[in-house]
Amino acid sequence: MNHKTSTDRICLALPTNRACAEAITSIAEEGAYAARTFGTEVHLVILDSCDQATRTEHTRVVADLPATPGVTVHHLDEARQRQFLRRTIRRSRLAAPDRLLDLMLPADLSYGACTNRAFLIAGALGCRSVHRRDSDCSYQVLDGEKVFPIHHELASLGKTASKASADVTETVLAARHGHRRVSMVGASFIGEPSVDIAEIEQRDAGVYHDIVSLWAPTHWSDEQKEQLVEESFKGAGTAPFTADHSTLTLVDPMRVDMSNIAFDHEVYERVPLPPATDTIGSDYFLIHLVHDAALPGVLHNRHIQNYYTPFRRTDAGFRAYQMRFVKFLLSMLYLNDVYGRMGAAADTALLDEREQVRGDVVSGFLRESAALDRTENVWRLDRVSTAYRKLGGRYAEFTDLMDARREELLDAAQRDTEDFALLIDVWPVLVGTARESGLGSADT
Repeated sequence: MNHKTSTDRICLALPTNRACAEAITSIAEEGAYAARTFGTEVHLVILDSCDQATRTEHTRVVADLPATPGVTVHHLDEARQRQFLRRTIRRSRLAAPDRLLDLMLPADLSYGACTNRAFLIAGALGCRSVHRRDSDCSYQVLDGEKVFPIHHELASLGKTASKASADVTETVLAARHGHRRVSMVGASFIGEPSVDIAEIEQRDAGVYHDIVSLWAPTHWSDEQKEQLVEESFKGAGTAPFTADHSTLTLVDPMRVDMSNIAFDHEVYERVPLPPATDTIGSDYFLIHLVHDAALPGVLHNRHIQNYYTPFRRTDAGFRAYQMRFVKFLLSMLYLNDVYGRMGAAADTALLDEREQVRGDVVSGFLRESAALDRTENVWRLDRVSTAYRKLGGRYAEFTDLMDARREELLDAAQRDTEDFALLIDVWPVLVGTARESGLGSADT
């Protein structure tokens, strides 16, 4: 599958569905830094799902980027992404091609699907890693210079842990894992919380606690839920970057954010992300898998600056984001069960004889979890409804919309789990086909 992978070719990915001229310019600077500092061949992939006017502006911004040795920019709108996906799926000869295309490029927003497209395109380009950023984030600045996370990502990613240990501040890793390759490098964010529920905490701290604790496994103690609420969605706080610190470890999933992450191809070529639509957090699965499989990672402190776009302040943006949050809560019935199974299985069952992640084991866990009784999710919806009605105003109005869709939401959470299992099973074939076929005319 990976015979065409270049040891010094990477994919720096920016999925976007909003105007982000400044982000495009900045991420191109990060790509130039990577090429200049590490001698790396950088493929900057902008996956553009914006309206035509915004895409036109992005095209202008891309055209105005300075030519940089070692950096190639691919600006792909959804039509070009679809063309690439159709060709790859057709050549793979997999069953239900239309369903696969919908899982890879759904009509509705999907955090997991957009990153899966980046993974597949990285494979087509022969890249050894994917480094993901978001369009509602910016880089911190120290002494007039932007602080690029890719510095730590390229210093360690793909090296054996024993070799990577020389390039980090500290190592907190069992010696028995020293021969394994660093599979993930990441940090978090500073600034505004990653989920739009800060207003709830300001209005009623008790309601906030009740809502956030709903994503914990139901069997957790009150103390465990309290700690989860305290840590959730707040990233690395607000303290600005002053000096580098990095740790070679089994990275705690609560300490990294998908806007500031890099994965080695040996991980994402074997297991993709959940393709669930309109569900926050659906793109965090691999972070858990890397941890539970005891694959080494590096946690650093070059945190991204997170900010809210104007749309998220509008009534329409509020309703859309709250529905994504509710769908996230419902997904946890299934994902918490899978995370529990992965944690219990550990590397002994999650890795094959080459110590690479086993997709078949993960898809099996997902199928078993999809059969779980829905009572817990009915309870979650009841709790959200009660809490939001207590808040009143637009929260109560949103609850009317949510309650009218209860059965639909319950069905979707189960179906999303089944779809993820299906995608995992066909994923190695899709990746292999993409590698053989290349990006082709999609990049014209």
